[in-house]
Amino acid sequence: MRNSRRSEVDAFIVMDVMEAARRAEAAGRHVIHMEVGQPGTGAPAGARAALAAALEAGPLGYTVGLGLPELRARIAGLYREWYGVDLDPARVIVTSGASGAFILAFSALFDAGERVGLGMPCYPSYRQILKAMSLEAVGMETRLADRFQPTPGQVREAGLDGLIVASPANPTGTILPRAVFADLVGACAETGTALISDEIYHGLHHGARAVSALELTDEVYVINSFSKYFSMTGWRVGWMVVPEAHVRSVERLAQNLFICAPHASQVAALAALECGEELEANRAVYLKNRDVLRAALEGAGVDRIAPPDGAFYLYADVSRWTEDSLAFSRELLDAAGVAATPGLDFDPGRGHRYLRFSYAGAEAEIAEGAARVAAFLSARQVLPD
Repeated sequence: MRNSRRSEVDAFIVMDVMEAARRAEAAGRHVIHMEVGQPGTGAPAGARAALAAALEAGPLGYTVGLGLPELRARIAGLYREWYGVDLDPARVIVTSGASGAFILAFSALFDAGERVGLGMPCYPSYRQILKAMSLEAVGMETRLADRFQPTPGQVREAGLDGLIVASPANPTGTILPRAVFADLVGACAETGTALISDEIYHGLHHGARAVSALELTDEVYVINSFSKYFSMTGWRVGWMVVPEAHVRSVERLAQNLFICAPHASQVAALAALECGEELEANRAVYLKNRDVLRAALEGAGVDRIAPPDGAFYLYADVSRWTEDSLAFSRELLDAAGVAATPGLDFDPGRGHRYLRFSYAGAEAEIAEGAARVAAFLSARQVLPD
């Protein structure tokens, strides 16, 4: 049977790494998981309790396409609490994870063949979803000096229809300073470039809180999720905020593409928004893990790491030891029992020099993983200059 060219997307390499780690564990190995961006904790206790009560109370059927009204209102309240933004709940759309939000955003904003800019390195599924929707992903090479973030000048020069910005970013963990973000917003406005702000790592900052694009403009699609800060990866519930004039068109798309986000997950998400003490305790663990892992890498000679402002990743230049990060990640798993993601997942052009390490796991696991990685690197021969 025939298939489409749109379906010929690249593999999500981190999922292949996870499978290799699973096979190693099935063979009796103890693997430290530093490959996947998944909190080691589960959903907050209050979220689990709320869902249990809801299941006892009656069936959970379809919700309206935009999501439970009480959840949309509470998400709007989060913007007041975190950013001082007075947000109309009518602009909030609950989605089937951030992935569902990207599909809705790309469908609402772009026609086939249009060009959407990405600062490289970036979350790999941006490129693959765009390709599957017959859109052109335009990779913009970023620099460490710019925190691996796109610049306003690049936006003005690239001739884009859209731009995706993530802050904190995956894989780097870098955060856009307010002034730079404001300049990017301005460049998009000047050039008629639709801005999509991926904010799924908001809440996971190690210094000042990340700036939301909604603090700077209403002409933006903001995408967020309960997966990261709220520790609900498998629940597949997220949200997006869109300009008022776009709500109905996104609603029609959501009704037809997804019907609604999972009702059970929406119930749990509403309760999770009230679990701040538990979630902040998780964030404190991530900060400790970051410092332990960073010290181990630097002690082993890794001297080029993206500034880890937030999220729970270190993006490390390992070119002293390899020019093939994919093979190097396999060797790290085989020799040290540590799963890490090759940079090629995030940047096909330069990612052969990098590995991404997630420090979202339990403290003891990350400490053990850090020690194993340091020992692995220390035992490796450095490449000749």
